[in-house]
Amino acid sequence: MDNKETQGAGNNPNQPAQPNQPDQKPNGKRRFNLMWIYAILAIALIGLNFLGRDSVTPQEEIDQGKLVEMLKKGEVGKIELVNREDAEIFLNQKGLSIYFPEVNANSDGFTTTPNYTYKIGSLDRFEEMVENAQQEVANPVYITNVRRNNWVSDILAWVVPFGLLIVFYIILMRGMGRNMGGGAGSIFNIGKSRAQLYDKNTNVNVTFKDVAGLEEAKIEIMEVVDFLKNPEKYTKLGGKIPKGVLLVGPPGTGKTLLAKSVAGEANVPFFSLSGSDFVEMFVGVGASRVRDLFNNAKTKAPCIIFIDEIDAIGRARGKSAITGGNDERESTLNQLLTEMDGFGTNSGVIVLAATNRADILDKALLRAGRFDRQIYVELPDIVGRKEIFEVHMRGLKLGNDVDKDFLAKQTPGFSGADIANVCNEAALMAARKGKDEIDKQDFLDAVDRIIGGLEKKNKIITPEEKKVIAFHEAGHATTSWLLQYAHPLVKVTIVPRGNSLGAAWYLPEERQITTKEQMYHEMIATLGGRAAEQVIFGQISTGALSDLEKVTKQAFAMVTYYGLDDEIGNISYYDSSGQQDYSLTKPYSEKTAETIDREVSKLIEKAYQEAISILTDHRDGLTQLATKLVEEEVIFGEDLEHIFGKRPWNNSEDEKLKDAALKAAENRSESQPENQSQNA
Repeated sequence: MDNKETQGAGNNPNQPAQPNQPDQKPNGKRRFNLMWIYAILAIALIGLNFLGRDSVTPQEEIDQGKLVEMLKKGEVGKIELVNREDAEIFLNQKGLSIYFPEVNANSDGFTTTPNYTYKIGSLDRFEEMVENAQQEVANPVYITNVRRNNWVSDILAWVVPFGLLIVFYIILMRGMGRNMGGGAGSIFNIGKSRAQLYDKNTNVNVTFKDVAGLEEAKIEIMEVVDFLKNPEKYTKLGGKIPKGVLLVGPPGTGKTLLAKSVAGEANVPFFSLSGSDFVEMFVGVGASRVRDLFNNAKTKAPCIIFIDEIDAIGRARGKSAITGGNDERESTLNQLLTEMDGFGTNSGVIVLAATNRADILDKALLRAGRFDRQIYVELPDIVGRKEIFEVHMRGLKLGNDVDKDFLAKQTPGFSGADIANVCNEAALMAARKGKDEIDKQDFLDAVDRIIGGLEKKNKIITPEEKKVIAFHEAGHATTSWLLQYAHPLVKVTIVPRGNSLGAAWYLPEERQITTKEQMYHEMIATLGGRAAEQVIFGQISTGALSDLEKVTKQAFAMVTYYGLDDEIGNISYYDSSGQQDYSLTKPYSEKTAETIDREVSKLIEKAYQEAISILTDHRDGLTQLATKLVEEEVIFGEDLEHIFGKRPWNNSEDEKLKDAALKAAENRSESQPENQSQNA
């Protein structure tokens, strides 16, 4: 199992100061919350509703029996039916003298307010009851219908529901505006830029001294910073400020950190946002945000605009296989192209962007005049890895046996993010074991965990399966040890890790170019596991799935990409522009496809037979190695050297070159300040 070239971004303790919170003004005072106004209006409406009701209420509600009795005795002077719902009973002089002797009637013979009220259920039954009760009365009382309007209640009945709907709509739109970048929490400001501004009032502590392993990239980008600091130095010679700088590289190599260091070094306003901040579900919002961003930048020129993950809006136009693709994203890109180099002038505005997918960006975006230069942020070499280890080990309590040179050699293909993860995992493992300091073994265990995953010692494996796994891994180890260009072995284990039942760690050489023989030897070593099963047991299993996948891809690349096959010849079907991904046809004919399939199969079978031949010749050593692996579960390169002897190929010259490079890096770091570097 080779070291993976995984990338990520490390953690930097020097984080930029956060901008003001949404509920605070720039001077630190809290903003007035509009919800208080809504609450006051609601209370006022409710109060008016109660105040609008009749302030005079009857003293008593009469029942049906007493009302009938009063009607029969002729004690009722008037009955008013209010809104055909409530009956108000007014007593005459006779009734008042009996029930309310202290109350005097007015000139009409009644009181100004009703003496009793009666809640009617059915209007017809109420009228019938009044009529029947007064059949023997000389001067019967007739019901009078009265219509009364409570204007406040009627108005509130219309206003309150609509008011609640408006308040709910405003609250909903404020939430949508906040989630979709409406600016100031309003849906009407959704077209405003979402960029965060870092200027002299914002404390950005990251500088070029906080970046390690990116010496070449820093040299290129320092020129841009120097132009912003000292423009006269270049303008007096007729030079013009570059309009754009594109940072390209694998994930986690420090592109964003490099941009942060520019913000800390340049001492000019720095607008930071992501490419996804322009993408919105509403048509025209992306282009509007681009215009607003550049308008704000022009007012603060000279300044820098940093767009992280620009491939979110910078994809090549017209390559979608589906007709009528995302026109909104294309319109956003068109507006960005116009702002960067159109008829308008953006003097003093530099666009800094980062991506790990430069192959899919639009060609118009990459041309000179927009992104004038591309800076490749590559994986750190052995010198850079040592510097990054030094940075992330500053806050760790290390044992005396921790060697940064050794760890730099053991982590080829690692980025700053991976190295930061290694240091953190090592600290966690040491703490889990109750140690007072982190030793060398903790770092090695952390590397193993990151590459292979966590050990699963409780996984149930039968003795027969364990034996097959042991011979499979011993086959890998044996073939890689006996082949000149295969990667040297570091460790082999049959303890399950992640999704694999066994694993082998190698130390890949850091090559800039690879020959056909080197790739062929790597294929033989990869097929050594299945070949060992065939040699020892006479049958093969499904345990070589990942090996077959790796070999197939490598053989196909040799034949179709690198032109390393005699039958196909010096032809490459690799498309670096990415346009082939959108094509519905292959770039070669069906006859050529048959030839490719045949040559790939021939190459793999040849490597497999070579692996069987090697393991057959060294069957005794293979058996000894597998037996030791079954007993101890983990073996190292020293065990292979004891069984097969030293490798006949001397790599001492390569080691001398690596040591010399590390020594030069150490001398260079000693000549610079102690707080030299910090990786992502």
